Amino acid sequence: MQISATATRPHSITNQWLAAKAGPDHNSGGFKPNMAAGKDVNDNTHNRRDTVSSMVINHEESPGCHRAGRPPVIFNPDFFVEKLRHESPDAFLELVLSNITRLIDLPGAEFAQLLGEEGSKTPTGGNGGFFRSFNFLRRKEKGIVFGTSLTESSISQIYQLIGYLSKNLHVEGLFRVPGNSVRQQALKELLNTGADVDLESGGFHPNDVATLLKTFLGELPEPLLTHRHFHAHLKIADLTLFDEQGNKTAVPNKERQVEALQLLFLLLPQANRSLLKLLLDLLYHTARQQDKNKMSAFNLALMFAPHVLWPRHMTAGDLKDNLKKLNNSMAFLIKHSQKLFRAPVYLRDYARVYFTGTKALQTKITAK
Repeated sequence: MQISATATRPHSITNQWLAAKAGPDHNSGGFKPNMAAGKDVNDNTHNRRDTVSSMVINHEESPGCHRAGRPPVIFNPDFFVEKLRHESPDAFLELVLSNITRLIDLPGAEFAQLLGEEGSKTPTGGNGGFFRSFNFLRRKEKGIVFGTSLTESSISQIYQLIGYLSKNLHVEGLFRVPGNSVRQQALKELLNTGADVDLESGGFHPNDVATLLKTFLGELPEPLLTHRHFHAHLKIADLTLFDEQGNKTAVPNKERQVEALQLLFLLLPQANRSLLKLLLDLLYHTARQQDKNKMSAFNLALMFAPHVLWPRHMTAGDLKDNLKKLNNSMAFLIKHSQKLFRAPVYLRDYARVYFTGTKALQTKITAK
């Protein structure tokens, strides 16, 4: 199946099946925070790090798993969704896109951008601001972590910073107070060599590490949520409730926003999704200790929106019409992060039937 911006948006028997399961424009089930979102970081990361913060990865355990000497059973509720992504990518893409376009209106150009079929454009209509200069791109040659495209290997290095910060969430002004530039440069060089760094030795302050994490994100060739998803995030931020007469209100429809973000995150490159999960978990738990660190979700959003959502080389002035919306969107991501890395219930049901249903049912579902 080929999907393009010029073709009719996907509306096949898949959507009829989903509509029956999900109901009219609603997620069919509640969310269960703290369930495992799958192995977001590859096994090499865990092999190199003996300890993984419980705030990053949560496991659901089956009855009896606490018996002595028996490791917990890892349950991945999105197993069939991931299986569908890898084994039937066309069906997966149709499934996700048809539901995104059910929730938000994406005109042809923005739909093409989401698929990567059209160059990203700025909200003001230009396109130069979205791309790094050749001088920036040449920085790839200088290191394996900073200033390069995101990879699972670089995430493995940056996880050292995230793991350390997760133990120092009490520090006042974390992510706001800058660290020591000399120490940051030394730490940056160590990470670029692929070294395991003993951050617990006392040689670095949490503010050094927090500032360097922001530096890493800022030096990525594109924002963590990617250029192609930018307009979709603006549309998600505009989702509001309807009154009894069917008119839009000024009240955000948080349930639909969460559902749309769950779907959009499924389209992210795997490395981006992995790091986003780790980052949002960190910021979520940072905000939960705001009585100590004085950093609320909105304070953190101001620090991270430029690295996670803003198109590269665009200033606050360039984004003035959308600046408040982007900051609020980042705060929303932080506050609801524990819900965003699960596929909606109806997608999980569909994917399970796709692989475990009868041959006749599978043929019917995949028709067209």
